[in-house]
Amino acid sequence: MAEKNFVDYVKIFCASGNGGAGSAHLRREKYIPKGGPDGGDGGRGGHVIIKGNAQMWTLLHLRFQKHIKAGHGGPGGKQCSTGANGKDEIIEVPLGTVVRDAETNDFLFEITKDGESRILVEGGRGGLGNVHFKSATNQTPRYAQPGEPGTEGWKTLELKVLADVGLVGFPSAGKSTLLSVVSAAKPKIAEYHFTTLVPNLGIVSCRGQQSFIMADIPGIIEGAHQGKGLGLRFLRHIERNSMLLFMVPADSKGHLKEYLVLLDELKKYNPELLDKDRFLVISKSDMLDEELMGEISKELKGIPHIFISSVTGQNIVQLKDLVWEILNKT
Repeated sequence: MAEKNFVDYVKIFCASGNGGAGSAHLRREKYIPKGGPDGGDGGRGGHVIIKGNAQMWTLLHLRFQKHIKAGHGGPGGKQCSTGANGKDEIIEVPLGTVVRDAETNDFLFEITKDGESRILVEGGRGGLGNVHFKSATNQTPRYAQPGEPGTEGWKTLELKVLADVGLVGFPSAGKSTLLSVVSAAKPKIAEYHFTTLVPNLGIVSCRGQQSFIMADIPGIIEGAHQGKGLGLRFLRHIERNSMLLFMVPADSKGHLKEYLVLLDELKKYNPELLDKDRFLVISKSDMLDEELMGEISKELKGIPHIFISSVTGQNIVQLKDLVWEILNKT
């Protein structure tokens, strides 16, 4: 997916429809000059509805559609006929979309299932016709209720990528290269920081017919939880991953320190992220010999880890088996 086509945050103005007015009609026919009230109810105003679509991966379609307005309800008619309901406006979004109130930033709901529908802005109710106000003391009411006005306001939609495995690491840790090797994804790869600016997804085939989805999350840096290096935008996508693969390159000056910094950034952003299954991957290990691997293992002090090389294929199959085992543990 081209970077310019990946949009994970939009702010939209939503307005539901007004309810239709009730009718104050009085029945008048040739042989029934005083037939009494027969005004029908007004139709409800249209809702603005959010609906999940598993075939969508971005909020790009909403970037230039800032104002969304539903239709107004129709007025009631004679013979107790109810007015037409206003046309609903349905906004389709990718799975993992979080909806918030733009003014208060309050969480409203999250769409996680294909076809799941939630009313974002509810339409106004239709007014009651005069037939509802008939009584023994008022047999010909000449009034009816007006429809309720619709509601409106600014909402924000945030997309959190849904994946089984999220790759977490500093820029140039080898995340994109690993994804390109284990899946058919073709992320942009280059030897400079922040080559990846949007998440990339790939389906990783394991033994037999087994597979899982891996997400290449853009690199984070120290201070990301405070927004440095677009950190808040990148960290948001980690929340929807089942497990996390931390990646530290073999040529790092401090493997344990780098791993702990990554953990600390996740903890400061959202402590619940540390409850996820995680595993440490030492990438670019083709530049290491057995002695250096042993020294790095001692430095990591028992932290579960594996040495891999996306270039030579070292331990790639073992890594996929390990991830599958963690994802499917009892």
